[in-house]
Amino acid sequence: MTKRSSIRRGSFGRGLAVSLAGIRAGGAFALGSAVGKIRGDEAGNSDLMRREARRFTAELGRLKGTYVKIGQMMALLGEHFLPAPLTEALHDLDSQTHPLPWDDLEDDVRESLGDRYEELSIAKPPLAAASLAQVHRATRQSDGYEMVLKVQYPGLADVIDEDFDAVVRMLVLTRWIKTGREIDAWLGDMREQLHHEIDYQREALMTRDAGARFADDARYHVPAVIDAYCSDTMLALEYVDGYRVTEAEVAALSQSRRNALGEAMLELFFIELYDWGVLQTDPNFGNYLIRSGDTTDSLVLLDFGSTLACDDNFRRHFGDAIAAGQTGDRELLADSLVGLGCLRDDATEFARESFCEFCEMLLEPLAHPENLPREYLNKRGLYCWGRSRLMQRVGKHAANSAATRHFATPSRDFALIVRKLTGVFTFITVLNAEFNGHEIAHRYIDDWITEDM
Repeated sequence: MTKRSSIRRGSFGRGLAVSLAGIRAGGAFALGSAVGKIRGDEAGNSDLMRREARRFTAELGRLKGTYVKIGQMMALLGEHFLPAPLTEALHDLDSQTHPLPWDDLEDDVRESLGDRYEELSIAKPPLAAASLAQVHRATRQSDGYEMVLKVQYPGLADVIDEDFDAVVRMLVLTRWIKTGREIDAWLGDMREQLHHEIDYQREALMTRDAGARFADDARYHVPAVIDAYCSDTMLALEYVDGYRVTEAEVAALSQSRRNALGEAMLELFFIELYDWGVLQTDPNFGNYLIRSGDTTDSLVLLDFGSTLACDDNFRRHFGDAIAAGQTGDRELLADSLVGLGCLRDDATEFARESFCEFCEMLLEPLAHPENLPREYLNKRGLYCWGRSRLMQRVGKHAANSAATRHFATPSRDFALIVRKLTGVFTFITVLNAEFNGHEIAHRYIDDWITEDM
């Protein structure tokens, strides 16, 4: 392995490296807190704390593999219980995933495929690389069929729990988190999600299920699973050509075609949640492609490694929250947030109002057309997702709410669905689509909301 791309082995050495970096950063956290109290500032304003948080993040990036993935998960979900300088620094890990050289993977790929290895011509340069795996294009030599091989990095399954435990020990020892029932539940859920990410048998099953569910809907395409080349550490999928939503070819599509793609992305969220009951929780742009024809387009759904099964109670509360947010029924909205696990039963009035305002703002695009902010509508009365700057406004409001002592750590399910919804909205914003989401939402939630609404 090259020095740049190698994944450090040895649980003791890996854990010690994280612990040392964490203790140093934890000392900065304690010092920053003390200085902040003397100055009357928030602890998160400490330059020393920010600097050491970035040192710690750099160490995770150097160790690679599961440490990078754990750090990325903490960046996305840990904002609810980690200091702001640390979560800010952890977001840097998104740009620290480099592929392994083919020579470091070839033996494992040969072992995984066995005699079938010779059936394939595998491109050595990867199409994409992430923290736990990388993707290579391959061609079946007998008939020219093209596929992609998602190859898990060697040895990750052997160190995943030890690495996770090392990070948690560091967080506790440095007092970045305090153990308790809520935090323990969060960490348990994160560990489970991490195991799902490397369970390729589960991902293959979810992908096949999604493929069957969307088979008759031309707006969506799920790549076929090629079972003959799958294993515990490899997932073989049909190769599909397409564009990322950020590419110029997508921006060049007509307004009506971009609107249709935006509507399909929003409806996909409600189909997953209310029809399928399984939510794909990672809205990363890399998990979608746009396949364009002469006059129509489809969304290619690439990744089902991170999914959440949604029970009926959760779906009903979410439907109530949408409906209540649109009618201005703060009492029902607050009760729905309690049911979703965002608010405590004994939350203060300030906390209830703050979270209601946050949810009303987040759900703005789903409001009845008569209640949409006029400044974000085009001449036809359609919501202009790009012009609305919704995510910037929501992010600012969320930061202000989280900074107050009334903030309650939300449930994992609520945090994931907010993450998913913001990802969906951001995708539609990048499309610069113009449409109203009210009818789409109510097509799915009306059968679930409280009967006396």
